[in-house]
Amino acid sequence: MDILYNKEGVPLMMNSTFFFADTVADKKTTDERRRVLFPYDDTRRGYIYVGDERVVTWGNDNRFPWEAVKTVRDTTVLNTGLHFLRNLTLGQGIFACRVKGYDDKGDEILEPIDDPKVQSFVSSRQVRRYMEKVLRDYLKVGCGAVQFVPNAAGNVVVGLNALNCLHYRFTEPDSNGNQKCVVSGTWDISPTDYDILPLLNDYDPSSQAEVLRFLGRLNKGFVYAVRDSWSNEDIYGEPIWWPAYVAGWVDIAHMVPSFLKKAYKNQTTWKWHVQIPYSYWDKKFPVSAYKSQKERSAAINKYMDEIEKNLLGPDNAEKPIFTNYAVNEMNGRVEEEWKIMPLSNKYNAGQENLVTSAAANSEILFALMVNPNVLGAGMPGGTYAGNQGGSNIREAFLVNIANAWIDRQNILDPLSLFIKLNGLPDCDLRFRNTILTTLDTGAGTTHKLS
Repeated sequence: MDILYNKEGVPLMMNSTFFFADTVADKKTTDERRRVLFPYDDTRRGYIYVGDERVVTWGNDNRFPWEAVKTVRDTTVLNTGLHFLRNLTLGQGIFACRVKGYDDKGDEILEPIDDPKVQSFVSSRQVRRYMEKVLRDYLKVGCGAVQFVPNAAGNVVVGLNALNCLHYRFTEPDSNGNQKCVVSGTWDISPTDYDILPLLNDYDPSSQAEVLRFLGRLNKGFVYAVRDSWSNEDIYGEPIWWPAYVAGWVDIAHMVPSFLKKAYKNQTTWKWHVQIPYSYWDKKFPVSAYKSQKERSAAINKYMDEIEKNLLGPDNAEKPIFTNYAVNEMNGRVEEEWKIMPLSNKYNAGQENLVTSAAANSEILFALMVNPNVLGAGMPGGTYAGNQGGSNIREAFLVNIANAWIDRQNILDPLSLFIKLNGLPDCDLRFRNTILTTLDTGAGTTHKLS
């Protein structure tokens, strides 16, 4: 506590060392936000050279994957929403089958594949690991990639290695539209240790892979990129949550809890008005009891720090303070009475910020096309309160599964190519889903194939 004394050493004014104030964030413009992903504009890009290859930088300073992963990790609702989409898209895994026909409702009639090699492959850890990691990057940064790993002879593809988005970059397309993938662990600087692999084109990756194998150019394999093409960004793609970041909702989701944490921690600094008579100090700390004015001031400071700690902080909520006082019979002065009066605090921004935080969470989930009520994020009494309830949650969940079709096909394409390259029986791949049902069906869930 900071205390101002007069020349006789009597405290005149005290200033608490605990404080509570609004936090102010440096606002970026929309264009500056977009440049985190696209450093210049839609027609100019950044490049670096790795060996003889001209590599397209991924965002400002080639650091977009790091920044995106950090943003997702540090934003609760964004991290949870993307995790939910990852789990929902993967469902309960995949199985191999053939489509025999269609029933009266237009649903597929599926026939399981009983080939042990196919069954072993689709249920393997290799496939599960590939889907989980590629879909992770697909959702977090808008682009995933998998390396098709050849055998020692370089003539057969034997494995799938999901690449971490932090470790790869793509080259600029040449005149024929061909690209390469450069893999390195040192993208914070110009790489000196790296591998350069062919990158399959989007038009007909299957034919290109067959050509590479026929020409004996597998070497270390090749890379299949899994992109979300909605942004029209051909090189790296754009994550689904990016518009919520550009609009500022992610920043709001960060600032509100930081603001409220400071408010709740120090809210009592606004609550009390402590009135102390000047004569109190002469009685409690007589000048004659101290060798110097500096020693007396130090004693008063220590005493007031203890009083302040007793009034403030979450550990002392609703804690009482007891004082005794008497009236000096000689001069009639009140020397020991303290008056601790509650202040009328008109500040109610805490409640308003909770509403703002809920709105930011909803906007981020809307960007992910996730109904907030599915995750229990509905705002009672708010704009979307009418969408709560079991039936609406089930319908929203079914809509999410229906919308997952294109993402599922994107991550299944490399698996279909692997099956083809290894001469396994021709088959279709489908996902298993657990579907929420109403209680009157006699069960809480049912299983569907898609």
